[in-house]
Amino acid sequence: MQAYRRRGLSVRAAIDRARETGGASDRPSLYAAVAAAGHGARPQVLRRSTLEALSRAIEHETLALAAAPILVGAFQRERFYRAVEPRWRRLADHADAAVAFADFPAPRKPAAGAVELPIRTADALGNEWAVIVDAPGFAASLLAWEQPARAGDDGGDERRFETIWTLDPLAARRASRTAATLAGAIDPETGAQLEALLADRPLALEQPVPALTGLANRVVAYLER
Repeated sequence: MQAYRRRGLSVRAAIDRARETGGASDRPSLYAAVAAAGHGARPQVLRRSTLEALSRAIEHETLALAAAPILVGAFQRERFYRAVEPRWRRLADHADAAVAFADFPAPRKPAAGAVELPIRTADALGNEWAVIVDAPGFAASLLAWEQPARAGDDGGDERRFETIWTLDPLAARRASRTAATLAGAIDPETGAQLEALLADRPLALEQPVPALTGLANRVVAYLER
């Protein structure tokens, strides 16, 4: 709270911000951690192709707008990550930290690219798709879980995901802190690095942008009809 007060926030605003970002979620799901916080993002059921388009748009906005971001991706399968690894290597070059969760055989910290952290397919995170950007100038969260009735392993476009996506910096911070907790359980060094970066990192905006998020979600809803 004192750190937020030093930035000029009122006492009430500093208390609210500290409550939101002061403790990491213990939820094993990135999607659930944000959905439970009630940041106003409306869940939508989206096709895989729509998620890919949103992911790429967020990645491009990150390169254009985000200085020294923290990046987190959840890819389910290693082969899904390998398909976009060149893009994530470029993103990681400009990031303070970049982490990818998938069913990798073992933790890996390549010289270039995201830290690779293995998850089990039976874990909640093993069924999720995520792109999280937490930077002082830009924040975005795309969080989705694959619907069990349509779960498949072939990568086809018929796959459907219940999705929350938002530009709310508070949602991105909560997702980032949850990712740090999950990372720490797999690789303590990576988890500690993320926690240290998040400890006093300014949010992208002092006020979220619900109108912009709502408009963008409406556009996607029209595309999905």
